[in-house]
Amino acid sequence: MAETQPEAHTVMCVKFGKKMEGLDRVPWKGDLGQKIYENVSKEAWKMWIEHSKMIMNEYRLNPLDPQSQKIMEEQMDQFFFGEGAKLPEGYVAPRAKG
Repeated sequence: MAETQPEAHTVMCVKFGKKMEGLDRVPWKGDLGQKIYENVSKEAWKMWIEHSKMIMNEYRLNPLDPQSQKIMEEQMDQFFFGEGAKLPEGYVAPRAKG
């Protein structure tokens, strides 16, 4: 019994500004998760995962702590839909090209 592959979920990615393959499932609870599912590509999500590791380490967040989850949610919202994520105080980012 062969299963048919569902058509790939595509989105107009907010990070790349073009149609790209979307996530396989909603990555976060609530409205933000749905918004990300509808507007963020797999590639942009990978960028967030890398960025989130830095945030977790710099802010010393605990993924199980509700306050830490709230901070991550705010950072995620900024990363995809705001001015870009706010970096921890004292963090020196590599210089942007151009």
